Amino acid sequence: SIAGLDARGFILGPPIALALKKPFLMMRKEGKMPNSMKSPAYETEYGKRSGLTVQRDRINKGDRVLIIDDLVATGGTLSSAIQLVQAFGGTVVECACVVELKMFIDPSNESGLPSRTKLFTDLNIQDVPVWGLVSEDVLTNEATLPKEYVDDGEEH
Repeated sequence: SIAGLDARGFILGPPIALALKKPFLMMRKEGKMPNSMKSPAYETEYGKRSGLTVQRDRINKGDRVLIIDDLVATGGTLSSAIQLVQAFGGTVVECACVVELKMFIDPSNESGLPSRTKLFTDLNIQDVPVWGLVSEDVLTNEATLPKEYVDDGEEH
């Protein structure tokens, strides 16, 4: 199955599910779906969240699930989703995100930043691969044009 996280994962997940011919399921914020089970509360870089929910009939024991989201920073939302899949007896094969903020993977204690590595280890989910298509390395690069470049106003 492909699990999309509320709400950008709902845009990214369905085309991947269709291409792979796998079912798509939504993991939503609490109070938005009937007959659902909730994950434990979790922390993000923005503060405490109440947990994600998924409908009770969407994940079965032994299911293999790919979790899709737009961004991974501290890993709070992903950890909540992983725990929810595991609560149903499923296995998260990997988490795929468009953007990964690597500064949260394993920051020094002096930085004061939360550590995704520590969080995943504390929750015993450190074996779940997490990858991002783009990291902040690319987002902070400044494009430079050659000095001889002239914009002629045409599309090329």
